[in-house]
Amino acid sequence: MEMKKKINLELRNRSPEEVTELVLDNCLCVNGEIEGLNDTFKELEFLSMANVELSSLARLPSLNKLRKLELSDNIISGGLEVLAEKCPNLTYLNLSGNKIKDLSTVEALMAMKMMKRKRKMKLVHRKDMRKRRRKRKRRMRMRMKMKMKQVQSWEREKRKWASHT
Repeated sequence: MEMKKKINLELRNRSPEEVTELVLDNCLCVNGEIEGLNDTFKELEFLSMANVELSSLARLPSLNKLRKLELSDNIISGGLEVLAEKCPNLTYLNLSGNKIKDLSTVEALMAMKMMKRKRKMKLVHRKDMRKRRRKRKRRMRMRMKMKMKQVQSWEREKRKWASHT
């Protein structure tokens, strides 16, 4: 489904001025750019565009009330300076799964008003996601070791009981 159609579907007979949350996950954007989203979404506080093959934020409208922006699993590699001017109240940004190779592309976000006010911005980065996966794998390995020890001790107990009979 194309992004414009998905926006119309998500509006659910409401005007764009009334919408505070908009989820456009898994829809297609043409030429890697945002389509159908404009300045009329004045009350928008949460926007999710995960896995939409987005490569550019150049056509992002001014969203002054936007606090959370989900951009995971796209093909964004730069151009994040647009966020500083178009989304001044942003407090959460997820860029995991994009083609960002170094943190110098994220430096543009340091100019944001929220960073100047010393408010913390949660920036989910790809490396953090890898760390979480590693921890999860370690926990699973430990659980499997524990289960294997339980099975081995159970086998020993069965052998003991078998030898007594």
